[in-house]
Amino acid sequence: PVSKGVLQPDMWGVTPSDRWDWGALREMIVRNGIRNSLLVAPMPTASTSQILGNNECFEPYTSNIYSRRVLSGEFVVVNKHLLHDLTELGLWSPAVKNKIIYDDGSVQKIP
Repeated sequence: PVSKGVLQPDMWGVTPSDRWDWGALREMIVRNGIRNSLLVAPMPTASTSQILGNNECFEPYTSNIYSRRVLSGEFVVVNKHLLHDLTELGLWSPAVKNKIIYDDGSVQKIP
């Protein structure tokens, strides 16, 4: 564990480079602790995106609106940023939603 001065390379069974002073770093960690050691970045998946409300991957959204199928059924997922902007502009309506669905997620033809 890093709190004891054991770093990731120490667990790999490799000889560390002499380029840096690893001993001094270990001493500083034992004495002062380490910041952000417990932060995690879960990989975006269908499950985590549903829980966290983000995209399923690192790439940009592939569509502004799509259907998601799960064990309990199928439901429509709308790009939350688009929904927010259209609502703020007073443009969001069932007709606009249906137009975006009809145009495969494109917003180019909405009135």
